[in-house]
Amino acid sequence: MPRYYFHVRKDGVLEKDLEGAEFASADEAYYEAVIAARQIIAEKVAIGEIVNGQTFEITTEGGEVVGIVPYRSVVRFE
Repeated sequence: MPRYYFHVRKDGVLEKDLEGAEFASADEAYYEAVIAARQIIAEKVAIGEIVNGQTFEITTEGGEVVGIVPYRSVVRFE
């Protein structure tokens, strides 16, 4: 199975995911990134941190960006 990496971009700085995880497809990796972003947001909200501007950049082992998930995009307000 292909390995995908969920790098985190915050304030223009890219924090690389050095381990990655195996998923059957880029779509499955994107779905998992959405779930992970929701969990991170929930943790930040619970301790009163500001959630703003962070994104996951999903890449393949070769470094190709196959998806971008802004954390704010995974929260529904309506």
